[in-house]
This record gives sequence, C-alpha cells and structure tokens, in this order.
Amino acid sequence: MVVSVIFFIAYFSVFALVLGLWVFRKKAPETVGKTAGKVPVSILIAARNEEHTIIRCLQAIEKLDYPAELIEVLIGDDASTDQTHNVVAAYIAGKPNFKLISITGKLGQAHGKANVLAHLTKRATTGYFFITDADVAVPPGWVNAMLAAQKSGAGIVTGITAVCGQQFAERMQRLDWLNSLGLIQVVSDLNLPVSTMGNNMLVTRQAYESTGGYECIKFSVTEDIALFREVLKRGFGFKNLYEPAVLAETLPPGNWRTLLHQRKRWMQGIIYLPLIMKLVLILYASFYVFLIPLFWRVPAAVALGLLLLKWLFQSIFILVSLQKLKQRTSFKDLVLFEGYQLVITVSMLAFYFLPGKVNWKGRKY
Repeated sequence: MVVSVIFFIAYFSVFALVLGLWVFRKKAPETVGKTAGKVPVSILIAARNEEHTIIRCLQAIEKLDYPAELIEVLIGDDASTDQTHNVVAAYIAGKPNFKLISITGKLGQAHGKANVLAHLTKRATTGYFFITDADVAVPPGWVNAMLAAQKSGAGIVTGITAVCGQQFAERMQRLDWLNSLGLIQVVSDLNLPVSTMGNNMLVTRQAYESTGGYECIKFSVTEDIALFREVLKRGFGFKNLYEPAVLAETLPPGNWRTLLHQRKRWMQGIIYLPLIMKLVLILYASFYVFLIPLFWRVPAAVALGLLLLKWLFQSIFILVSLQKLKQRTSFKDLVLFEGYQLVITVSMLAFYFLPGKVNWKGRKY
C-alpha cells in the first residue's frame, strides 16, 4: 500500500509539473513567411509500395507556398513490387523539379528507408534536406516554417505529424500522436533533446554529412532517431516545433496488426531516449498496474477518483495541445481515448515481447 501511495504521489506530481509547463508555455513566435532569404531546398521521399498514397504526398508538395524553382523533389523507389514507379513517373512527367530514382544498390550499413535516403542525399544539390514519407501530406507553410526555425543554428528541425481520418481508430490515433508529441515538446522546450520524426524533418547538409551519412550510421529500424543522435554528437543543435505551420497529416495503418508492427518498431527507439524521458514513460505506462489492485484494497470511490483525476489531467493536456494547433475534439472522444489508451498499451507491450521480427513495408527487421 505504501508503494502505491508513493507511486500516485509521484505520478500526479510529475503530471502536474508537465501540465503546468505546457499550459504556461511561452507562445512561440509565428514562423510562417519569416525566412529572410529564399534558399534552394531538397525534399527527399523514400517510397516502397505506395501506389495508393504517394500522389496525395506529391500534390501537397506542389501546394507549398515556396518558390517551385527553388525546390527539388527526389523520390526514391525502394524496389516496389506494385505500380509505385509507374504511378509516380506518370505524375511527374513534365515537372523538371521532380526526379524519380530507382534504388538498386546498398550503401554501407544502410538498409530500407535509410538506404534510400543515403542514395537521395548524394543526388541532392542543395544545403537543406527536407525528409517526409510517401503517405504524408505536408502543410503549405512547411518549408518556410522549418527554415525559419533552422535560422537559430539548429542542425536538425522537427515538425509534428498526426493521423488523419474521421473513423474511430483514426480519431484515437490522432489524439495519441498529438498527446505524445506534446509531451516530447514539453521536454524539448527545456533544451533537452528527445527525438525527431522521420516523416517531418529538416536536416542541414552540413549536419548530415558530418555523420558520414546513413551509410556510416549503425543500422536501426528507427533510422530517424539514429540520425538525430549522431547529429547531436557532432555538436549541432536541434529544434522541435509544435505549431500549425508544420502539422503534417499521415494516413493511418491499414489494420490493427500493421499498427502493432509500427509501434513495435517505435518501441525499439525508446532505448535511445534520455533517462528522464524513459522514467516519465515508465511512470505514465504504469498507472493501471498500480490502479487495478487498488479496487480490492481501498473503497472503489478512491480508485475511481484517481482514475477521474488522471483522465482530467490528460484531457486538459490534450485540449491545450489541440488549441496550440488550432484543432478541436469532442468530449466523447476524450472519454473514449482513455479506454483506447489502455487497450493499445496492453496490446503493444504484449506484441513487443512476442518473438518475431518487425514487419515493415514487406520487409522484416
């Protein structure tokens, strides 16, 4: 019982601190349109079996409020077994700043997406590498906002991405992403490096090449975090943004199993997180481990009160996160999200410890 009391005191103290930092966070200045001089940029996209998604991605890039003549878009076809190559080739015909490159060889230690990016960076001609995924649609102000943030001297800048869609699972995943990214932002605002997002990232050529490139970085299924760590080791700064101008939207995983493989892949990147972030995540994930036994040891009203308090803190955090992005949700979804979180956490942990490799884009790692 004493251990439970200590846990809940620690849990709500940390949650209150995080919530306070988030609610009273100094509003970041708007970055849209504040890039003093327009510079050439490269947008790098690794594509494998994306025939149904990549046109949406390319259409969003064409809508960027940045001079088209200063953008080169390099699409690496990673041995797709569907019609990705033909679909992209047809779409970019007559668009000289779009280039489709078939990736056939392997560079150094790189595999999968990291190998594609290793090839694309060698073909890029600019000093700024914008990296996104074939199933992601970036917002119009993306390039301007990321470049404006980089002017602080950061070697790597990270935007935010959320799942799109109106179905129940899609709405829950969207809240999950924005909630998690909000937590990362709170820690990043303290100038503590946490992580990046490989589908919404800017890395300068100088920072990237200082690492030797993906071909010289030890392979990881979370290649974005591996690059993030190597860039920081070389003394470059970082910047995480949490604002509408960099909010990209990704398509949801096709089914529950694909979602679990996605989460299993992400969980392998947790070992690279700072100790403080690991402790916060362990504390956050342990809530029900300590709560459920309480129903047999204390009056049910006490246990339910703790659950209600947790939901209240969590809901306020999510609402503040959405407000910062000019987004909204419903009271019903805030209630349902608590149940979703419990189910996905239990499923994710069970799936993670099951034997077997990560299956991603038709490859096993």
